[in-house]
Amino acid sequence: MTTDGADGLVHIGEVAERTGLSHRTIRYYEEMGLVSPAGRTEGGFRLYDEAGIARLLLITPMKPLGFSIEQIGELLGALDTTADPEADPADRERARTVLDEAHAGVGQRIRDLREATARAESFADRLGREVSRSVPGR
Repeated sequence: MTTDGADGLVHIGEVAERTGLSHRTIRYYEEMGLVSPAGRTEGGFRLYDEAGIARLLLITPMKPLGFSIEQIGELLGALDTTADPEADPADRERARTVLDEAHAGVGQRIRDLREATARAESFADRLGREVSRSVPGR
């Protein structure tokens, strides 16, 4: 592990390894305000703490599910608000609505993916039968 002293901060290379994200993607997420390094080395290299890594791991499955950068930012903000015991009750309620809508959207996406998978499996079975019929000795 590439750490910077006893504070447990790790360089972007270690973060990339642990999250499966490229350096460029991590920097892009930083530029978009989704994650912030916990510090920098004297040479200016980004350093991340466990909270930053956890945030990146939370972001990772959102992109393949079709969430835009803006939606990811909104979701992260909602999660931050619901985790803040001092957040205004109205803000917490708005955050809960955002999370409920995202949860419903992910549920629909899962159903869509299951249907698409079933169609693909059916097609693969049909192709397999066609191959078996058209190849002597199978």
